[in-house]
Amino acid sequence: MPDAAAVPPEPSLTTFAPPDGTALRGVVLMLHGGQANSLAPVQRRNGSWWRMALLARAFARHAGRAGVAVELLRYSARGWNADAGPEPAPLVDGRWALAELSGRYRDVPLVLVGHSMGGRAACALAGEPGVTGVVALAPWLTAEEPVEPAKGQRLVLAHGLNDRWTSPANSLDWSMRARAVSAQVARFELPGVGHFMFSRVGEWNGIVRRGAMGLLGVEPLPTEVAEAFALTDARAADDGGPLRQGVSTGEQGLRMPVETS
Repeated sequence: MPDAAAVPPEPSLTTFAPPDGTALRGVVLMLHGGQANSLAPVQRRNGSWWRMALLARAFARHAGRAGVAVELLRYSARGWNADAGPEPAPLVDGRWALAELSGRYRDVPLVLVGHSMGGRAACALAGEPGVTGVVALAPWLTAEEPVEPAKGQRLVLAHGLNDRWTSPANSLDWSMRARAVSAQVARFELPGVGHFMFSRVGEWNGIVRRGAMGLLGVEPLPTEVAEAFALTDARAADDGGPLRQGVSTGEQGLRMPVETS
């Protein structure tokens, strides 16, 4: 029998509900980062957890007023743990959360927002029933990351170009491959920015706010996102051509209003 101390706890959800009396218009499920391999439980002092908790709290202040519930998933363990089960642990936890939320919230759209390992999980869960879009921040995507889960989906990605933990080049390549399976992808690059979303916090918050609310249909899509979604693979040259201009915009293209509250 395995040592009980080595068995990860169950996943859990922290709910940021809209004010009483506000009509529900959508749900955002937020997925935090983690490590490649770890069965250790997620604790509040873990940077990947509390950074996403801060982002969720900031976003929920705006989202709640518009009738959007925000749910923050705490994984059963800190690791991706690809070899510990039939599929990576965050995907098991993510599907559990989606099943829970499908019972709580009916007939409203749901958007996934993930950072780092959570961004990878969000992209992998993009094709799950009820998911209407994905916002992936500095996603940990490998060179072999499958794009089939994103088929026909709408995704907004953002990556700091000074990221040394996850690869901006891999997220660009994945975005372009996702286009080839009819995904609509908008991708933004933040020059001089690293992985942990500690700098230019307002821009990260703004990407989540405007990206998620636009994907839910609660607010208009940002112009840059709508223009990128309008590009088709047929317009892309062999080297990326116009597709890269839409999928990967530089500093001048990243002009989403920042979160100030």
